[in-house]
This record gives sequence, structure tokens and C-alpha cells, in this order.
Amino acid sequence: MYEHGGDSYRYPDFTDFSANINLLGAPECAVERARAALDGITHYPQVGCDRLRQAIAELEQAEPQEIICGNGAAEVIFSLVLALKPRKAMVFAPAFQEYEQALKSVDCQVIREYLSPEQGFRITEHSLAQADDTIDMVFVCNPNNPTGVLTEQNMLVQLLNRCRKAGAVLVVDECFLDFVPLEQEADGKSSLSDYGAGCHPDSMKPFLKKYTNLFLVKAFTKTFGMPGIRLGYGFCGNLEILEKMRGVTQPWNVSVPAQEAGIAAAGERTFLAETRRAVAREKAFLLEQLSLYPPEELRIYGHAANFIFFRSRKGLDNALEEYGIRIRNCSNFPGLEEGWYRIAVRSREENTVLVKALKKILVF
Repeated sequence: MYEHGGDSYRYPDFTDFSANINLLGAPECAVERARAALDGITHYPQVGCDRLRQAIAELEQAEPQEIICGNGAAEVIFSLVLALKPRKAMVFAPAFQEYEQALKSVDCQVIREYLSPEQGFRITEHSLAQADDTIDMVFVCNPNNPTGVLTEQNMLVQLLNRCRKAGAVLVVDECFLDFVPLEQEADGKSSLSDYGAGCHPDSMKPFLKKYTNLFLVKAFTKTFGMPGIRLGYGFCGNLEILEKMRGVTQPWNVSVPAQEAGIAAAGERTFLAETRRAVAREKAFLLEQLSLYPPEELRIYGHAANFIFFRSRKGLDNALEEYGIRIRNCSNFPGLEEGWYRIAVRSREENTVLVKALKKILVF
């Protein structure tokens, strides 16, 4: 089984930097709504999640009929693959492993396009050329997990056009996009209520109506700090694809508490802006501290979202566990080896604990 970060069951008393969850935690209204919804567990969940889809549509400035909900983003990905049954697909590596797992579940041939540290783990023109006429589906994570690199929208549009020409579906995972700071928030020109999730300038949502081969994936997991509730969703302007997905998904896949928590969280108009500001503040602190080390001891790569990807000495994760700290060893991502790590941006108190432990382990 593929190992993930965030294993609080085996490491209950550790300070956990291994999972990229919102440092603010879940909105209190979502927790309260999920708790209150327990009174309704004697009833089946609403099939089709109509109320939830409406709430997401208002948050995302999208159309309810273009949205499909699932038991986490992973289920949305698996349902899409099962519905379309691609014969050959391309994934970038390193990236979220469930893309490949879902594809292999339908006996799809998977082609990996490796991203290199020499290129800053960025998608290049050469990468685009690999999406030839034999490819049925391409997966892109933006910002990428675990590298933390944000792909420019014009590069994704080029890839989207190439996929359309080849008759392939482009799947863009935007689960971490709402952590990417907005210029107007950074310079203080906007109020917290100006932006929910709907109009991030790097999102591919504006292309949904024009491109019937585009599918977007998002989740409440990371941005709203509720991975235990299991709630993800997808967007597609091609309603035939969504209908095929519903045909392979069991009808009560999103629980009553999950639907209610999602409706409440989607109504929190200032939460994501507050999150971005908190992440930006704490990430700046961490980047400043990590940059004190010489590159041969610790070299920082991507950090567009709420985590930092870097290279350091082998066994750093084990050394930190001696201090009660867990970070993500990324060596089990295809394309990476021992010495690559990812840390989540946490609270100042937690970040200070990590910084102090690193000073005892690494050499300035």
C-alpha cells in the first residue's frame, strides 16, 4: 500500500508536518454542522448532493450541473477513470500517486513524464510533446504535490489544446490552488470578502465551457482542514462525462455529516482569504529559517502552496522523529529518492519547534 503523510494513528503524539492540512483547522461552523447532522444518520444521504453542489457552485462561481461530489478527491478521480476507461494515459512524476493507482485499476497503460530538479520540476515544452495522439488521458496537479511548483496557465492551455487535438481528457487537480496567494491580498488592496474560491487567476475553470475534454478536481480536505470527513468534487463542462461517472458511482457515496459540513464550509466567504494570509506569514518565517543553511545541507525547491519541498541529508526524517516531529519522506514518489522531503506550513509554535530541532541536526 502506498504510504501517505498524516498517520496520526501510529504517531499520535508527534508534531505533524507530513500532511498538508490547513493550519487554521476546519471552520467551526463546519464542525458544528457535522455534529448536528448526526441526528440525521437514520436517513440516507441525499443522492446527487443537490444542496451541496449548489453551495459549491456559489463558492466556486460555477454551475451546479457542472459539479460532481465524491467521498474525497480520490473517489472522484477513480470514478472518472472507471467511467472513461482510458487505454493509455500520461502522468507527471513525481505527483499524487492515486492518479496512477486509479488508471491501473482499469488496466490502463501509464506513461510517466519525469520532472527534473535541473528544470525546477517544471513542465516544459518537451513535456507537452509527450502527449501524443496515442494518449487518452493526462493528469496534472497544480500546484504539484509534492514539489510545490505552480504551472503557468498558458502552459496548461497549450497542454489542453494538445489533448483536445489528440482526443484526450486533461485532468487538472487544483486541490492546493486556494493556498496560492493572490497579489491583491498580499498588498492589502482587497478585503477578505472579495474572494472565495471562485476566481483564482491560475484556475482552469474559465476554460470548462469551451473545452469538453477538461476535468478539474478539488476537495474540502486540505483547504478546509477536514480530511476525516472525506469530501471532494469535480468540475466538467461535458455533462456526458458526468453522467457516465454517476453511472459507476454508488448512489449514497457522500454521508449526511459530510454533505452538511461541506455546505457550511462553502458558506464561509472569508475563511480561504484568512487561510492564505496565515499561510503566507508562516511560510515566510519557515523559508527565512531554512534559507540559512548552505545549499549542500538544505536546498529549497517549490513552495507555491501550503508546503515546502526541499532536499537535504538522508535520514533527516528519522532524525526529526527523535524530537517528536514527523515530516514527509518523499522517496516513495516515482522520480525521487532518499533525501527529498516535504513539510507542511503549520502554526508559529509548531514551526518554531521544527526550526529548533533542525538546528540541532543540520550544520550551518
